[in-house]
Amino acid sequence: MSVMEKLSTRRTYRRFRQKAVPQDVVEDLIEAVRISSSAANRQPVRLVIVNTPEAVATVQPLVKWAAYLPPEQGTPKADEQPTLYAAVVDDTSLPGDHGVDLGIALANLTLAAWDKGVGSCIMGAIDKPALTELLHIEEPQKLMYMVAFGYPSHEAHIVPMTEETGVKYYLDENRDYCVPKRSKEEIARYL
Repeated sequence: MSVMEKLSTRRTYRRFRQKAVPQDVVEDLIEAVRISSSAANRQPVRLVIVNTPEAVATVQPLVKWAAYLPPEQGTPKADEQPTLYAAVVDDTSLPGDHGVDLGIALANLTLAAWDKGVGSCIMGAIDKPALTELLHIEEPQKLMYMVAFGYPSHEAHIVPMTEETGVKYYLDENRDYCVPKRSKEEIARYL
């Protein structure tokens, strides 16, 4: 599969088969973040891996799923939950604005997962205080995002954005995600 095919199929997944992500894949995810491009090569991104069933179950109520959907549609049921989480942490002791570094690391992380057939969901709507305590994250490190991982049990498709859909993703009749995207003409212009 080409890079463009990987990029077009690497969508957000929110329902997963109950199959553990193997350790060699977890190691690839860590390596993808480790080798990420970084402003001034400061490398401020850290990970906390949550991969035991007990720890994953403890994280689950502290994250919010699919804000555009009612909870009964967007929140994974007990037999659809992720089997792995990664807490994405910023080492604030390092100088600079780390927003770009975090974005690059998240892209590398989720694309490396998708290369192995593992879906992901980057989550910013999280209970940061509770997760910071649970995951033993201490200053100068700061929790930024949680990323859920697992083998998807649904599909996700890019669809054209219309006036009717706007930007909000929705479920089709098969409970697959439809993700409206702007047209190329709206995204780019030539001089």
